[in-house]
Amino acid sequence: MTIEKVINNNVVTAIDESNQEVVLMGKGIGFQAKNGDPISQENIEKTFVLSNKAEIGKFEEVVSSIPIEHLDVCIEIINYATEMLGKRLSSSIYISLTDHINFALERYKTGIVFDNPLVQDVKSFYRNEYLVGEYAVDLIEKKLNIQLPKDEAASIAMHFVNAEYHTAMSDTMHITTLIRELIEQIEKVMDMPLDDADTTVARFISHLKFLAFRVFYKEQIAEQDVEYNDMVIKLYPEAFLKVKEVATFVKEMYNYTMETSELVNMTVHVRRIHLNIEKEKENV
Repeated sequence: MTIEKVINNNVVTAIDESNQEVVLMGKGIGFQAKNGDPISQENIEKTFVLSNKAEIGKFEEVVSSIPIEHLDVCIEIINYATEMLGKRLSSSIYISLTDHINFALERYKTGIVFDNPLVQDVKSFYRNEYLVGEYAVDLIEKKLNIQLPKDEAASIAMHFVNAEYHTAMSDTMHITTLIRELIEQIEKVMDMPLDDADTTVARFISHLKFLAFRVFYKEQIAEQDVEYNDMVIKLYPEAFLKVKEVATFVKEMYNYTMETSELVNMTVHVRRIHLNIEKEKENV
């Protein structure tokens, strides 16, 4: 491979064997180098394949002005998240997370601390991503000797949610608020709080998460078998009526019509939660 552009002493872009532009990282890889110079494989520590030239340009801008140890920590966090979450992440995570963590570290040095109002929601709705956030905060303390606020775990988690679902941060924040509103409506119509430590409730929250995405982006699920829908409605009429109240809220607040299959799926979840609660009462 040959160097396409030197970003700093430790980062360069290059053209690989398949004629694709990549970002390469290695200590001293760009020191006294110039465009067109060959690159020794032994000097390459990490290779990044970003989606397009725009992303490469943004990545260049971010890494050109941050300490190499900050970048090292970010890459280690992303590698851990990729393995832990088991999902393909958008390549933009290298840009957004690196920029965010570097900014958080700079804020720390100046004594500026921001509270994250969505911490509890992130912990409830995006549990695995929040665990990645906690890992990141612990790793930063271990590697850089900087103890960021615990709220930072939620902020970092949100970047991984974005990378999983290919959403913008503002959209993810709105969707997270929408999930909370849906839960509040369910609790209202069921006249009881939902305990997200309960596995049945946790599965329902996962369902609500995807519903919130559909509501926000105005997408509909495919209609299910009509006979199945009719059967659920006849078997669980009370639960179905409660769900219809939630559907009314969604229509009024977000101008989204929940189709019958959407209502039926939620009805099944509500019924399961109700049965679990009744069983717990019997065992007391």
